[in-house]
Amino acid sequence: MLPSVPRIEDYGISEQYGFLPMELPLQVLPDPYYEPWEAIIGNLQALLLSRRLRGVVHKLTVLSTSHLVHPAEWRRAYMVLAFITHGYIWGDDIPAERIPPSISIPFLKICSYLELPPVATYAGVCLWNFRPIFADEPADSLENLATLTTFTGSLDESWFYLISIAIEARGAPLIPLLVNAISAARAGDTKTVTTALQLFAERLDELGTLLNRMYEHCDPHVFYHRIRPFLAGSKNMADAGLPDGVIYEDGSEGSEYRQYGGGSNAQSSLIQFFDIVLGVTHRPTGTGPSPSPSSSTPNPNPSASSSSSSPQSPPSQSPPNNFLTEMQSYMPGPHARFLRDLAAVSNIRPFVLSHQHSNRALSLAYDAALAMLRALRDKHITMVSRYIIVKSRESRSGERSLSPTQNPSQGGKRNIATATSGISSAAGGNGSGDMRRGGRSKMRGTGGTALIPFLKQARDETGEPAVDAWAARLLGDKPVSSGKHWKGGWNSVGGGVELGKVGEHADGVVEIVGLAGTWGVDESEGGICHW
Repeated sequence: MLPSVPRIEDYGISEQYGFLPMELPLQVLPDPYYEPWEAIIGNLQALLLSRRLRGVVHKLTVLSTSHLVHPAEWRRAYMVLAFITHGYIWGDDIPAERIPPSISIPFLKICSYLELPPVATYAGVCLWNFRPIFADEPADSLENLATLTTFTGSLDESWFYLISIAIEARGAPLIPLLVNAISAARAGDTKTVTTALQLFAERLDELGTLLNRMYEHCDPHVFYHRIRPFLAGSKNMADAGLPDGVIYEDGSEGSEYRQYGGGSNAQSSLIQFFDIVLGVTHRPTGTGPSPSPSSSTPNPNPSASSSSSSPQSPPSQSPPNNFLTEMQSYMPGPHARFLRDLAAVSNIRPFVLSHQHSNRALSLAYDAALAMLRALRDKHITMVSRYIIVKSRESRSGERSLSPTQNPSQGGKRNIATATSGISSAAGGNGSGDMRRGGRSKMRGTGGTALIPFLKQARDETGEPAVDAWAARLLGDKPVSSGKHWKGGWNSVGGGVELGKVGEHADGVVEIVGLAGTWGVDESEGGICHW
């Protein structure tokens, strides 16, 4: 018997708000017992600016979590302590590797309740960190959204979070739509599935437009040097000053170092939901696709019992991408369980394959949705280039002119920004630690992983499930062939005319063309976060 299709309401997901909470996040914890926490979060920017946050935290007493009653209170407490923790770690010249009991003990209990790691995750800085400006207006518009808390108090930081919040809100109606499409595929309802995929593609285009609005109010320099360092975790951060991670002093003997990734858009359940619905499989970074008839060629016999063509069961899965799988542990527990349960019943791609020759509209709608999701990832890579790669190169080129107190290689401030700009390929080109490979700097994001290899592979993998042969070539990561072999020529090697992609060389290197010329985005460079 087939497993039942998940009901979104069983996982704390709503038709109107999706993965955002069904009730608005609390702006303050109602019990005055927690006033010490609220006093710190209310003055967070001033405490960071004056570098007094650590001293204030040291004076805190350990507060019990027994006064937290409603789930919204637990979410508020998590958000407050996550911001305080990251401010404590990264708010001074040298990052702190020991988190005092006044924060560690309640934070660990709250994280256990919410099934989250003790870091500032995407849920903490985005999903549970907003309010509508006007209560009588919809909360899915950037023009009616505000953040509750930021590290810097800047418009840039608020805008950075609000873009993701708006995308979550605008993408929310897609969740019941596509879950219903899975049920429709089981029932053989091609019309419902086709309509759902068409609406999906159109809404993805809107989400891409929303993403591009990042440039309106988030300055790359402010993001790279002021905002991004606070979002870093403790994993792969040796060059940023945390070689072993951090210790949460919870009062137990023999506390050990822990390492966690920081906030990352790969922790967005919505984006992973899109992949699962469309049957997009992400492999470990650097791993190519394994030859499989079901992944590249439609089954000529749709009535066969193979899982690649049956609309009743999901396709066989390749080894999962370890990073994306790990990121599900950074999502609220119910949301992560929803994705796992949904993956067990996802059947859209095999359903489309089984109707490929009889329903052209269905195949076209499916490939269009893939194309729009791939385009969304392309926009993100472009954003990564502007916000991270350019700023990193500017930092490296200006490093020689910095004073000793400014230069990270001479004992200045240490964080993810100074670590990235301070890495060089000197000393024979062989460095130590996770941020180097082959003599080249391996830029890392706040999640702790090398980014451009991940982002480019995730984008290319998005096009691999395309059903139509021409669409598969167009959306794949190889140069597009113009057609079948022609004995008269076209290509002396055979196979057809190969057309390179706009802005990308045949070897996958992205080329950005600007007023000052061109520059390449090679696989060693990094990005804002992951989609």
